[in-house]
Amino acid sequence: MTNNPLSDSYTSDPLNNDEILVTKALNGDKIALNELVKKHQQYIYNIALRMIGDPDEAKDITQEVLIKIITKLSTFEKRSSFRTWAYRIVVNHFLNTKKTINEAKHKDNFADYWKVINNVQDFDIPDSYAAPVDMKLITDEIKISCMFGMLLCLDRGQRMIYTLGVIFGVTDAVGSEILEITKDNYRQKLSRARKDIRNFMQDRCGLVNPANPCHCKKKTKVLIEYGYVDPKNLKFNREKYYSIQNEIINKQVDLNTLMIDKADVLFREHPFQTSPDFVEGLKDIISSNKFKDLFNFN
Repeated sequence: MTNNPLSDSYTSDPLNNDEILVTKALNGDKIALNELVKKHQQYIYNIALRMIGDPDEAKDITQEVLIKIITKLSTFEKRSSFRTWAYRIVVNHFLNTKKTINEAKHKDNFADYWKVINNVQDFDIPDSYAAPVDMKLITDEIKISCMFGMLLCLDRGQRMIYTLGVIFGVTDAVGSEILEITKDNYRQKLSRARKDIRNFMQDRCGLVNPANPCHCKKKTKVLIEYGYVDPKNLKFNREKYYSIQNEIINKQVDLNTLMIDKADVLFREHPFQTSPDFVEGLKDIISSNKFKDLFNFN
């Protein structure tokens, strides 16, 4: 389990002194730079995954963000915590870059998204339905994929607020600092995003209410046949780590400050994915002459 860099207690914990690592890295300590990347890559990747909805594109964008953070390290003036400074870069990158391929091909409003889902024919599938992996894994794949689609129906600002505030339990104190808005504004924006997700799910999604018309398992046969889900190459279960609910440290605070509903719980039950090893992937870049000059590397 990672040490949650978005928790309220992170910056006050002496074991999480990112500022010392920054100073060492700028003085040529490659180990310190690698440690800084390792401490934050998991969370940046998992934010990217929910902002983009595709693991491969999320990997590419996470690397872009990490490079941007590294190349700007010398501009970090310690006027805020490194956490606040770095995740402002994360947020701004996602809010200001052009749409990814997965975003562009996806329905970006709830009404059209429901039409797509509703047009997928229902079939009752026996547990013994022939597939190379356990049927529950396939059904979970469809569930997560569909819920990521719901996130893509939110605009990017709402999506970021929902990802931070509901999925990762970022409190208004931390969230308002990162987004550079007031605590009241953070809570208001979060409330609107939660309402949009909840309104979509409450009368349609069988995960929220079994009496609702849409059930993941009934869509499985058609989605496999159409190639939307590949049982041999699951996108969202291939690197399952543990649930987000188990990952976040400040969840008790959230339970006391938010009126948690079923939709919130369902999103928090999603797996916290193991990110690729960006330290390895960045080695060649960090070893370039440009980076040697930036970090005083020998």
